[in-house]
Amino acid sequence: MQSNSGSDSYSDAGFWKKLKNFALDAGREVIEKALWLYYAAQEKGTPLWAKTAIFSALAYFISPIDSIPDVIPVAGYTDDLGVIAAAIGMVSIHITDSVKEKARQSVKNIFG
Repeated sequence: MQSNSGSDSYSDAGFWKKLKNFALDAGREVIEKALWLYYAAQEKGTPLWAKTAIFSALAYFISPIDSIPDVIPVAGYTDDLGVIAAAIGMVSIHITDSVKEKARQSVKNIFG
């Protein structure tokens, strides 16, 4: 799914590719929070303004160009987590228990 927010930088394929390739480096917390946003954006009741914030944060997450390059051990994903945390703060009302459960299951599948 391409983002409906007008941003051409986000795609489902890019998101899942980033998760698959960098999950262990990024860590469980970053991945789980990114999945909270991903699944919240899939909900029909999530308004366009919230989806725009979500897709912007996820576009930053999957972007190969970061403030702190992802290849730097430990620090590489701190900027991603900061952007994701800011988006979560903005759209937290749309991160329901159902969304968290879907994310939890995906994390379990990714990390075992």
